[in-house]
Amino acid sequence: MPKTPPFVPFVIAMAAVVTASNVLVQHPINDWLTWGALSYPVAFLVTDLANRAHGPAAARRVVVAGFVAAVLMSVLLATPRIALASGSAFLAAQLLDVQVFDRLRRRRWWLPPLVSSTLGSVLDTALFFSLAFAFTGLPWVTWAIGDFGVKMAVALIMLVPFRVAYVWWRDVRTAPSG
Repeated sequence: MPKTPPFVPFVIAMAAVVTASNVLVQHPINDWLTWGALSYPVAFLVTDLANRAHGPAAARRVVVAGFVAAVLMSVLLATPRIALASGSAFLAAQLLDVQVFDRLRRRRWWLPPLVSSTLGSVLDTALFFSLAFAFTGLPWVTWAIGDFGVKMAVALIMLVPFRVAYVWWRDVRTAPSG
C-alpha cells in the first residue's frame, strides 16, 4: 500500500479553511468586516507550518493542492466571482508567503511566519476585495481595511500555535532514537 505524503493533512486543512472562508466572506458582520476575516488568516498558519515541517517545495504543493480543492468547493458553495477572486488572491498571496518564509527561515522563530503572513495578507486583501466586490455597491474598501486589521491580529495570535509546533518538531528531530 503506497504511503501517504506527509503534507496531505496540510492540504486537507488548507482546503477546509479556504472553503469555509469563501462561504463566510459572503456574510458581513458590519460595514468593516465579514465573517471570513476570522477564518482565512489560519491559511497562513497552515502554509507556514507545512513550510517549517517539510520545506518550501512541500509548502508549494500544499498551496497548489489547497487552491484546486478550495476553488472547486467554492464554486459549489460560493458565487463564481468569489471563487475566482479567492483563487487568484489565495494563490498569489500563499506563494509569496512560501517564498518570504523560506528566505527568513533561519532567523528568530517568530520572524518568518509574521513577515510572510503580513506581506501575504497585504497582497491577498488587495487582490481579493478588489476582484470580488469592486463595482458591486458593497462597502468593499472598508471590508478590506477591517479584514486586513483582523488578519494582522490573527497573525499575531497564530504565533502561539506556530511556536508550539516549532518546539515540538525541533524536539522530535533532536530526540535520540531508540
